Amino acid sequence: MSQRKYYDLSKELQERILEDRKNGYQNPYRARDEEAIRRKQDWDRNKLLRPAYIRDCEKIMHTPYYNRYADKTQVFSFYKNDDITRRALHVQLVSRIARNIGLLMGLNVDLIEAIALGHDIGHTPFGHAGERYLNECLKEHTGRYFNHNVHSVRVLDGILNRNVSLQTLDGILCHNGEFAMQEYRPVGMGDFSDFEKKYEKCYVDEQAIGKLVPYTLEACVVRICDMIAYLGKDRQDAKRANLMEDDSIFDEQAFGKSNPEIINNLIVNIVENSYGKDCIVMGNEYYKAIKATKKENYQKIYFNEVVEKTYKDSIRPMFHLMYEKLLADLQSGNENTIIYKHHIHFVKENTATYGNESYLELTESNQIVVDFMASMTDDYFVDLFTYLFPDSKYEIKYISYFEE
Repeated sequence: MSQRKYYDLSKELQERILEDRKNGYQNPYRARDEEAIRRKQDWDRNKLLRPAYIRDCEKIMHTPYYNRYADKTQVFSFYKNDDITRRALHVQLVSRIARNIGLLMGLNVDLIEAIALGHDIGHTPFGHAGERYLNECLKEHTGRYFNHNVHSVRVLDGILNRNVSLQTLDGILCHNGEFAMQEYRPVGMGDFSDFEKKYEKCYVDEQAIGKLVPYTLEACVVRICDMIAYLGKDRQDAKRANLMEDDSIFDEQAFGKSNPEIINNLIVNIVENSYGKDCIVMGNEYYKAIKATKKENYQKIYFNEVVEKTYKDSIRPMFHLMYEKLLADLQSGNENTIIYKHHIHFVKENTATYGNESYLELTESNQIVVDFMASMTDDYFVDLFTYLFPDSKYEIKYISYFEE
């Protein structure tokens, strides 16, 4: 194993940051709590006791779907292993890394935390495989597209109706960490009307998801940190899942190849290249290294033949069968079916008021099925499938703690 390298901020930048803090300097590009925009502006006012974006953090953490992060796949499904990352840990890692950068740059770390904690709240069970299969189902029935970042906004702003700020919702919508960029530059702040157009376009235009640009610098930080949080962590998890012996199979990049190196050195590079600017920038060498690291992860981890076979041969048909069954049950109007008892009634109990109309009356049938399936944890999905299809040939076998 090669000697690990951990870089530090340059002496010049450290002195500049300390001097700026001593002089009370405030970053002019920082999101301000008093400028938070909400649908119901008179509710949830910015106060000393509960500033605007701290309110958003608490709104997100106290939603019932936040609990479900704990049993949703990050990358590796089918393992009974408490040391493999689940989404609950991933969103915390994104928050921690992004707040490190935000604090050094004088940004609003409460807004950063809110975006980070909520960015995957609409994610499906079984990670990106589940996302692909639910997208297939929705597209077959409606021609619309499913993307987890768009659905995360729907959970908070549509299903649960939590009056979360536009700045937080926009950061969640635009967080997608699959698209690496060397420079992240926010666009001018819009209003809810502009946001809704951007949001709706993602449902009808397959290419729109790759063109999203956030309103705030804080959202730009979260977007790059979503990637930083998983690049090296997925390698740690692959080792814990016995898919590789160590990180010697990976090439040495400018920022190293281990998780702690990647996190530390990317934070340093981003702050060195971005401090005092109106955008987030990586050095060219590090940008190339991120792309190379992602490519290696796909080749050596994500497209592992054994894991992919289980997804395609079992999880995919299970998604399609469950979708059709839940849609039929919903359209039957039988309130004793699971989609009524475990989803529609649950939403009614946990959402803010919709006025005189209910979630069921306001929402198209396919969208209700999507809402339910996206909300499921891995274990719930498997148990529900067994309940709905007790004689099915499809089953999931987990690798136990005691299998070598």
